[in-house]
Amino acid sequence: MPDVPAPVPAKFNNPSPAPVKTAAVDAVPAPTNTPIPGPGRAFPFVIALGVLSAVLLVIALVLGSKVGARNTTITENQTRADQYEAATALMESKLEVATANATKLQGQVDDAKAGAAKLKQQVDQTAAGAVELQSQLDKTRTISNGFQSQMEDAKVTSIRHQGEVEIAKSQATVMLGQLNEAKTDTARVQAQLDESRTNSAALQVKLGKAETELEQMQKLHPKG
Repeated sequence: MPDVPAPVPAKFNNPSPAPVKTAAVDAVPAPTNTPIPGPGRAFPFVIALGVLSAVLLVIALVLGSKVGARNTTITENQTRADQYEAATALMESKLEVATANATKLQGQVDDAKAGAAKLKQQVDQTAAGAVELQSQLDKTRTISNGFQSQMEDAKVTSIRHQGEVEIAKSQATVMLGQLNEAKTDTARVQAQLDESRTNSAALQVKLGKAETELEQMQKLHPKG
């Protein structure tokens, strides 16, 4: 609010009376009874204006102080808002990175599950193959034992029947060949069974590692 100019005292507002010219005695007018205004009447008005100006000055200073404090508060709030906005942007960036990592780890977990399922299937197939090979091996051993028994019987028969030695020898040779073939088949099946067991053990180890890695991934990143 603009300052109100202080009024000029009344003594300066009233012009001084003009000097009385010297004239003849007979030209001097007779004195009148008109009162001359004095300066005492303007003092209360001047004091009131001064007090009002001081009050307005105090009010202006108080309002200026409040406006300054308000501007400071607004500046601090704006600074805090900028800090909160920067922190929010940083948290959003970290959240996006964490989401991408979680998606990547979920993909790895899914791949590990698929690999474990595949290894489990291979182990089951290998176990079924091992059972079948064991059955074939048992059959081959039974046949081999039968040939062995027949060869023993042939030897006994050749001893009892000297005249049938040549025939018995021939039969024994044939049976011996069959026995050797049976032994060869038995060795081959045994080798296949050993290889199958070795592959099954290796697959079982891989399956165990895959299941361990899968459990570790699930512990590190449990599903919410």
